Amino acid sequence: MGPGARGYHGPVLVHRLKRLLVGTPLPTAQARHERLGKATALAVFASDALSSVAYATEEILLVLVLAGTVALSYSLPIAVAIAILIAIVVSSYRQTILAYPQGGGAYIVSKDNLGTVPGLIAGAALLIDYVLTVAVSVAAGIAALTSAVPALFGYRIWLCVLGVVAVAVTNLRGIRESGKIFAAPTYLFVVSLFALVAYGSLGAVFDFVGEEPYPPHGSGLEGVGLFLILRAFAAGCAALTGVEAVSDGVPAFKPPEAHNARVVLAWLGVILITLFLGITYLAFDFGIRPREHETVVSQLARHVFGTGFAYYEIQLVTMLILLLAANTSFADFPRLAFFLARDRFIPRQFGTQGDRLVFSNGIVILGGLAAALLVVFRGDTHALIPLYAVGVFISFTLSQSSMVRRWFRLRSAGWWWRAAVNGVGAAVTGLVMLTIAVTKFSHGAWIVLLLIPTLVVLFLAIHRHYEDVASQLSLEDFAPPPPMSNTVLVLVGDLHKGVVRAVQYAQTLSPSAKAVYVETDPERTRRLEDRWGKWGLGAPLVVLNSPYRSVLGPLTDYIEQLLRQGGDNHMVTIVLPEFIPARWWQQILHNQTALLIKGQLLFRRNVVVTDVPHHLRR
Repeated sequence: MGPGARGYHGPVLVHRLKRLLVGTPLPTAQARHERLGKATALAVFASDALSSVAYATEEILLVLVLAGTVALSYSLPIAVAIAILIAIVVSSYRQTILAYPQGGGAYIVSKDNLGTVPGLIAGAALLIDYVLTVAVSVAAGIAALTSAVPALFGYRIWLCVLGVVAVAVTNLRGIRESGKIFAAPTYLFVVSLFALVAYGSLGAVFDFVGEEPYPPHGSGLEGVGLFLILRAFAAGCAALTGVEAVSDGVPAFKPPEAHNARVVLAWLGVILITLFLGITYLAFDFGIRPREHETVVSQLARHVFGTGFAYYEIQLVTMLILLLAANTSFADFPRLAFFLARDRFIPRQFGTQGDRLVFSNGIVILGGLAAALLVVFRGDTHALIPLYAVGVFISFTLSQSSMVRRWFRLRSAGWWWRAAVNGVGAAVTGLVMLTIAVTKFSHGAWIVLLLIPTLVVLFLAIHRHYEDVASQLSLEDFAPPPPMSNTVLVLVGDLHKGVVRAVQYAQTLSPSAKAVYVETDPERTRRLEDRWGKWGLGAPLVVLNSPYRSVLGPLTDYIEQLLRQGGDNHMVTIVLPEFIPARWWQQILHNQTALLIKGQLLFRRNVVVTDVPHHLRR
């Protein structure tokens, strides 16, 4: 028989590489010790939202500049409106954390209060948004790098893919370890941006930094147009992506989980609003205009600090925070996938923790999808942004609407004002969701709006499959089965030590085990029969004729004949002798007949295939 060879050294090398990249396995009992304190949690869960200040202002300006420089002055009122929206959403999600201390992601909250389909819509929207978050954050981080070092612009796609791989591998090492790695760059970014805003504002007030404010806009919208204003507002709403991550990740906090999560979310809101308004104001005051090969933050830092150390430090920490912002999605995508897998809406493999107590399959899938997006869109942040924020505002709206229904249903202490907070959040985010969907529809939002219902249909199909499997495997109303009979066949293609061992094993299953040989060459059949009497251990040898030199055809016909003769409760066990080469690369020197046979028989009813390996020493 041709072997389905498996080498020893290949798996050993893969195992060693895995240990090098991921680290040694952690026991399940260690899970509680992998929880995050408030300071580390801010770095892990808030880096996405905080990093958005590096490009949110730029996205507003890129839309407004289409109407000329006079329209750029609208950036300030738009930024104030977005800041108010941030405060509303943060307040609403603090209520969600209080109600769902075990983790209040939009999927769980919507499914619990509005039903399965709204929950799946929220889950699908968030899964898409997490993938886009990784792609946009990494692309923006590499843009910060290429702004400082223009010579790297031509390599941006490969740099983006490398960035995704680096963040994914770091997350595969575990929550607490990744938090330690990401904490320093996150806080350095916050301090550096606060320094930029503070020093730039002082420079503007005391006139030691040159100013060139945007020309003031007119009294009305005649020269700009309401649709363009709404489109700029929708683009700037990218600043809100990632705000929900804290409520999704409550179980990852140290006790008391809900209290610590609410504190971190409040910190996030204050820092995010301050930095976003500060950068937008400085861009207005210094007359910063969007450029193709340089970001707005890069222009601001160059204008305020010149091209010295401070400028390059800000570019470096901006690049790092944007790359590490992807970590928020790497923390939340696998956790959301776990909940969906637990409820049987996606494959169960997403519910399994890896060696380092993280959901490794979710991390790997997220990294692969984000890297593919970056390659398809050539690492261009502005090409990815139109797809961004649609999904997150759908989840915002569903989550807050669910909380309103929950408060009205439970009517616990303070329910009316809590319902009012969540109601305002639902109304505002719903209006923003419609604005984003309309203004970004032709720029790529239609892709996300098409993907969400497609994913929901897929989720429901997977759920029906799992329910059907459970029903068919259930022992409820199951009558005792009739006696089972079994025919054991050893498939041989030659006679060697591995075949003798397989025959010996088959005889432990059934004393009437038979060997089966498919004849493709009469001369080989004669030689096999001559030797079988001595080494066949008394097992009868059945020779199947194959006029067209096919092994599978005569074998499957013979098996079907045995099954028809034995009835519905008759089994046929095929024993496959296989010899295993000592080196993995030696596998390619042997045919794969055994592998083909296993593939052919895998889905046949009442047929069992088992391997009897014979390992070669050299």
